[in-house]
Amino acid sequence: MSIKFGERSLTQLAGIHPDLRRVLDKAAEMADPKVDDFAVLEGGRTKERMMETWGQGRTASELSRWNIPASYAKPNQPKVTWLTNPFMSNHRKYDDGFYHAVDLAPYPIDFNDKGRYVKLYTLIMGAARVVGVHICSGMDWDKDGHLMEKGETDLGHFELAL
Repeated sequence: MSIKFGERSLTQLAGIHPDLRRVLDKAAEMADPKVDDFAVLEGGRTKERMMETWGQGRTASELSRWNIPASYAKPNQPKVTWLTNPFMSNHRKYDDGFYHAVDLAPYPIDFNDKGRYVKLYTLIMGAARVVGVHICSGMDWDKDGHLMEKGETDLGHFELAL
């Protein structure tokens, strides 16, 4: 049992904090390729990418507060981040030189298959326990063990819990 990261996933893993990378490597090792394959959609984000993601689901006037150009406003798209400050994403590069978050998806990708995301959550959190790294998930921001119960819908997001 195990999966291998594809070229795109490996590119997205560049610069990820070593502890988070250990979790993902362990998850890949523990994965059954027939049912647990997953892809790394996004690791680190540039300032421009943070403006793009924060602009989704927001108006130009909401962006102006942060001096984000109106061209990034996409009010008709669903929000993908609920941060108050668009530049405080854990996808940003920290002072330690690493990114502290990744977005994953079960492969083949179907963003509407929540059941497969729950399986992915179980795999990733299990791997984190095995390697002794504390992480949290966008499926359970309040860390109460009840997935998606309070609008916790960032299904494939995992980050170091500092």
